[in-house]
Order: sequence, then structure tokens, then C-alpha cells
Amino acid sequence: MALYLVGDIQGCYAELDSLLERVAFNPQFDRLWAVGDLVARGPDSLAVLQLFQQLGAAATTVLGNHDLHLLSILSGVKPPKPADQLDALLALPNQQRDALIDWLCQCPLLLQQQQLVVTHAGIYPWWTVQAAAEYAQEVSISLQAAWQQQRLSSWLTTMYGNQPAQWHDQLQGEQRIRFIINAFTRMRFCYADGRLDFAAKHAPTESPAATELIPWFELWQPSDYRLVFGHWAALAGATGRDDVIGLDSGCVWGEHLTLWRWPDGQSWQQPALASTTS
Repeated sequence: MALYLVGDIQGCYAELDSLLERVAFNPQFDRLWAVGDLVARGPDSLAVLQLFQQLGAAATTVLGNHDLHLLSILSGVKPPKPADQLDALLALPNQQRDALIDWLCQCPLLLQQQQLVVTHAGIYPWWTVQAAAEYAQEVSISLQAAWQQQRLSSWLTTMYGNQPAQWHDQLQGEQRIRFIINAFTRMRFCYADGRLDFAAKHAPTESPAATELIPWFELWQPSDYRLVFGHWAALAGATGRDDVIGLDSGCVWGEHLTLWRWPDGQSWQQPALASTTS
């Protein structure tokens, strides 16, 4: 059995299909994990979601910021943006839409197998892996309860915001949930005091010399874990570390989709097809 991990797909179904064909992916024996952001901006988000649902136990994903935003769109909390190309999803009958919401609500913020840990944006450097797993589970329980108790719209409404920007163990309620979600799905740069920055999206090499912003993975202490994440296309996967693997290689922006195999680290890339960025 092989475990494959794929970078931010964002609706680039054709590129994903090509990669799975190249490695002869067999759902009877192989497993596929995604680092989140299955949807938005690419041409066929619906096909990507349907594939993951059809693969059942053979495929799973952590939630990314675009996946959570899709929940808000489907729940009527936020309006869709034309650039996200979600018309096919929004045209689904109510029963299928509810089934999709239910499926997304079951997706975690963190996946772990032995020393392999997968999240969308990374792990807040002031957390341990064990603490991060507990916080991720805390959010999953809260999200699933909100869906089951028919208060998902209000839950998603309070999810949005940049505050608090710094973690404290004493955080409670909506502020606690919001910080955990932001750390797992939106983090790129941090300040040395633990505050998160949500504005900068550029590559670290493009930062002014005097900047106080630090890429989160430069603050992560070396460990026996292999952390795999996406979210940061400007990195093109470059972290300068063997224990922190970036898989977002900007397919939706005309670059590549990356497939990476655990534990040997072999990778495959599929260049963006013409239809992706049209």
C-alpha cells in the first residue's frame, strides 16, 4: 500500500487525474491525503469533491481556508465570487448540497500517521504536535455539533476575523475556535512574540531586510515528525528543511500540482493545463 499526499488542488481536476494515472493509483490498496483547498478558482471543483467522496476510505483531506469558505457559501453566510468558479456546485439539488456539507464537516484540520503530520497551513510554532492534534479535534467536535444542531450558519459567521492574533491557553469560546482555525488554515508569517500575520502572502525571499515577519516553519523546532502542508503557493514548496514539506506548487496559478509519497519522499509534478487558468 502506498500513501500519496497532494498539494492544493483548487478545482484542478484534470491535473489530479493525470497524476493519479501516472502512479497507477489503486483505491483498493493505496491512500490519498490532500493538504486542503480542494476547491475554488480552478475549473472543476465539483469533480474534485466527487472524486474524493467516491474514493471513500481511500481518500481524505484536511480542511483548508477555501473549503471552510465553501461551507459558508453553501450555508448562505457568504456570497460566491465569480473567480472561484463554483457555479456547478451551487447548482446542486438541496439533498446533494446537504450531503456535501455533511462530508466537509467530517473532514479534520489535522491528519497523522505515526511521524507524519498533515495540515493545511502548518502548525503554530508555539504548540506541540500533541497539543495541535487536540486543538484540531476540539474544532472538529464543535463544527460537527453545529451542523447536527442546525446552527452551522452562526458557527461559520463567528469563524471569520483576525483577532485574537496570538495564542493563550485561557482563550475560550468563539475566540479560541477562531484562532485555532486561523492557525491551521491561514498562517504563513508570524512575529517572534507569537502573533500571526494574515496580510503577507509573498515568498520569504521577497521580504524586506528589516521585516519582523518570520515564516512559521523557521520557528518550528526540529523534531522526529515530518510536517506536510500547503496554502503558500509563493513558496513553490521551498522551506529549506527536510522535516517540513510544502506541497502547494501553484497549479491554479499556472504552475504545477505536486504529488508526494510517504515515507520515501518521491514526488511527481503535473504542469497546469491550459484550461486551468483560462
